[in-house]
Amino acid sequence: MILDIQSPIRSLTALFASWKVFLFSIALFSSVAPDYDTSTSLFLTRLYSSSAPSPISLSHRLTRWDALYFIHASAGGGKVYEQEWAFGHGLSGLVSFFLTPPTSSSSSSSSERAVAAGWEPLVAILVANVSHLIGVLALYHFTVVVSRNRRLALVAAALHVISPAGLFLSAPYAESTYSCLTFLGNWAFATAYSKGGVTRGAYIVGAGALFGLATVFRSNGLGSGLLFAVEALRCAAVLLGRPSLPAVGALIGPIIGGLCVAAGGAAPQLAAWVRYCSDAVDARPLRPWCAKTVPSIYGFVQEYYWNVGFLRYWTSNQIPLFVLASPVLALLIVSGLQVSQNPRWVLPLVPAAGDAQRRLFVRALAGTQAFVALLAITNYHVQIVNRLSSGYVVWYWWIAAWVLSQRGNSGDGSFGSGVVIFFVMYAGIQACLFASFLPPA
Repeated sequence: MILDIQSPIRSLTALFASWKVFLFSIALFSSVAPDYDTSTSLFLTRLYSSSAPSPISLSHRLTRWDALYFIHASAGGGKVYEQEWAFGHGLSGLVSFFLTPPTSSSSSSSSERAVAAGWEPLVAILVANVSHLIGVLALYHFTVVVSRNRRLALVAAALHVISPAGLFLSAPYAESTYSCLTFLGNWAFATAYSKGGVTRGAYIVGAGALFGLATVFRSNGLGSGLLFAVEALRCAAVLLGRPSLPAVGALIGPIIGGLCVAAGGAAPQLAAWVRYCSDAVDARPLRPWCAKTVPSIYGFVQEYYWNVGFLRYWTSNQIPLFVLASPVLALLIVSGLQVSQNPRWVLPLVPAAGDAQRRLFVRALAGTQAFVALLAITNYHVQIVNRLSSGYVVWYWWIAAWVLSQRGNSGDGSFGSGVVIFFVMYAGIQACLFASFLPPA
């Protein structure tokens, strides 16, 4: 990678543009062959009348797999079928917001909505790519705040550009916006450590709001709540050891921030409960999940429609997908465990005797990353870890340290270079398969 430390933003933007041209070229080139699955053509024809503008080839090639659900919710003004509640509200809500006329209301005629018909895929693709670019720049600035190492920050951000998530960060999926909001939240949280008083609390609450929004896009954003739990425990220990009014104030920020994260996960569940389970709904029988102690439509839908659950994916026919996901899983787990044990492994410029709060923060990030990777092995459709990983920062730092030859007995950075080659090869092959509607998704 040719990166100029003197012009990091320009270098990252140029790399981003080049990478997108590379992936989009593969996606368009794949159009010479017929789709393995015709769901996109059938879906778009049914969703939009023949009089609606036909999507350009690129948007057609990028509206694959789960993207169909996001576009359906965007065009329909929300969730229509119960199984759609497995997907976050963030992307579909944002696209619908951009395409809804400012003067429209719930009683407006359908003709107002027809103006936007056919544009949902294109707007979703634009949102995904702009979010990806902002996320790259946010990751750079966040790493500078934490590590004080611009070279590490530049390489880590470049790795997010060429992430194995590939076209999933360009298609109508929630990954890129989730990553963007998560990295912005991480930046706000890390910046809070250099502030004091009310300003510090405001940054932490702001981080909580960003993480809460990220959770609306992807439910695994709830893992960010660990940062606030750790910070709240640290502040509580300080308060118990030396009671004071400032110590009480310091505890308020992480509590409110943690509640913001929880709200991002709870709000969609509450909306579903009102729709399906409240007393006002008496025209049809209640759904089974309504009677649960904790009535979560997300947990029910994931299990009932998508067969997600503990060890449910551990069948012989899924072995190829475990093999496919194994490189990314290994990188996530090994980097997470190593950095959680010793944050200075990738942050050597942070003084050993100082910045204990930053090191605790990095440990919490690493622990969250490793935990999510383990959940992918035991509970998720394991192959999604290849795109889910794009929203976690510690493995980018860890790989960047290898690229910069900061670690390793040989000192030549060959392992880091090998990982970069893997990123590029995997994303390129995956782009061809994705655009042709071929698995894995």
